[in-house]
Amino acid sequence: MSKRFFILFGVGVVIIAVAVFAVLYTHKGNHLVLNGKVLKIRTGALSDQDSIAVLDVRLENPSDVPFEVRQVLVILNKQDGSTADASLIAKMDLHQVFQFNRFLGDQYNDSLSIKDVIPPHQTVDRMVAARFDVPNKELEASKSILLSIQDMGGPLFEITQSVK
Repeated sequence: MSKRFFILFGVGVVIIAVAVFAVLYTHKGNHLVLNGKVLKIRTGALSDQDSIAVLDVRLENPSDVPFEVRQVLVILNKQDGSTADASLIAKMDLHQVFQFNRFLGDQYNDSLSIKDVIPPHQTVDRMVAARFDVPNKELEASKSILLSIQDMGGPLFEITQSVK
């Protein structure tokens, strides 16, 4: 093979590599990502066998497309390795929950619920209130709480936070 063939072949490979990089880089923002963290967890007993956890979260959407909430789940990871699913408290019931359970403090943020939109390149503070069928003592002794948020298009965001 001639020297000229290898030079042209090398130039062709470089051009293709640059084109692939350019296509991937220009579409980077179209990949839906949600970053977030739990700022605070407030817990308390509703009765001897029921407890509540209020998660104050900060969510950031660094992508170029909006994140529209399809589903929110909260799961408790107990000390013995088992899990307990939570029942989310509806947005319209939150005022009464905070009014009658003063140990939770005040409602600082809006509730995260279905159809909420986190705009592109925005950061929002929201809260999620969840009721567990476990005593408060067991809730506070648990390993962690898992918050799962799914977009309408399918991507899933999960964050795990220690209760303490």
